[in-house]
Amino acid sequence: MTASEDQRFIHSACLRVRGTASEGKVAFAELFFDLVFVLTIIQLSHSLAAHYSPLGLVEAALLMLAIWWVWIYTTWATNWLDPDKSPVRLLLFVLMFLGLLLSIAIPTAFGSGGLLFALTYVAMQVGRSAFTAHAMRRDWPENSRNFTRITVWTIFSAVFWIAGALVEHEARLALWLVALAIEYASPALGFAVPGLGRSSVSDWQVSGEHMAERCALFVIICLGETILVTGRTVAGMELLDGFTILLLLIAFASTATMWWIYFRFGHGEAAHLIEHSPTPGRIARMAFTYAHIPIVAGIILSAVAEEFALAHPLGHLDAKTASAIIGGPVVFLLGNIWFKATIRGRSPLSHIVGVAALLGLSVIVPFVEPYQLFMAAGIVLFGVALWEFFSLKSTPADALTQA
Repeated sequence: MTASEDQRFIHSACLRVRGTASEGKVAFAELFFDLVFVLTIIQLSHSLAAHYSPLGLVEAALLMLAIWWVWIYTTWATNWLDPDKSPVRLLLFVLMFLGLLLSIAIPTAFGSGGLLFALTYVAMQVGRSAFTAHAMRRDWPENSRNFTRITVWTIFSAVFWIAGALVEHEARLALWLVALAIEYASPALGFAVPGLGRSSVSDWQVSGEHMAERCALFVIICLGETILVTGRTVAGMELLDGFTILLLLIAFASTATMWWIYFRFGHGEAAHLIEHSPTPGRIARMAFTYAHIPIVAGIILSAVAEEFALAHPLGHLDAKTASAIIGGPVVFLLGNIWFKATIRGRSPLSHIVGVAALLGLSVIVPFVEPYQLFMAAGIVLFGVALWEFFSLKSTPADALTQA
């Protein structure tokens, strides 16, 4: 974006001022908005733990993808909209209340709460996109047209969200999958609309610092949920003995290790790359909009695994517990492979070996108890973190992004 283009935002009622030190700042209103997603992640993990089955996993995945899409679209919007401006702040407050309703509907989304979930989701998606298009119409007409196209696509998908809420069981799942497919495919199609044209990645000039920090905060929300699950599960136990404290330590260490893997080498590199890329929108779309999905999903699944392992650490290891213990870190590492490959141009070998090692643990499932598999998975995860640390600790950040 040129200096002359920056200047036209100075007197805007809703847009951030480009080319200033505060351009990439995360506003307090955004942090307040994120609070509702603490409840959302808790509701998702609780629902998955209570209905852990192949169908339950599909339903939880669909709900998680919908929640992520609401949040990441809002993050893209506030990359340009200034949350310190009253109209934008009011928008975030309205979205926050709707997000609260969305969270409340999660446990019964495939039952009696389906219509509440669908109507709230549609209101958030259509309302935010239409507001952004309107807010930009005078000061940034090109991007206003982009959000007009997005609004059209969200209205199109809304037909399937609402139709799905009016039917039951497999029909609802099928229609909602169609709705999600429409929304997830639309960026790759440039939000093409007859008569309105299509968007290109060059249209999405974003602040890498803001995008990286926003996604990092969402990852922290998810990691915080695993801490809450661990604390709640242990607090409900009648006896707090040495064995329980050991399991608590392992659970905490696993969460801390996931934090280390994501933040030590990845988050900062991505912000640096976007800031210096001629097409920041392309990098942001791949590294943050898409690659963070398995990262978030892996953390949520790991929270469920911790609940299973801490609640029943001894005795027979069933397939449900084993799949959560192994699957959580695997999905998390796969997301980090995607994320880091996008910003470095190569996949981290430590993560690839870690995924293979975790999958290899499936051979010992018939011979170990839940706590033993839980400890083994934690050790593998810690080994991945150590490998990456010692292999990259002396590498400059700019060299990492150019590798």
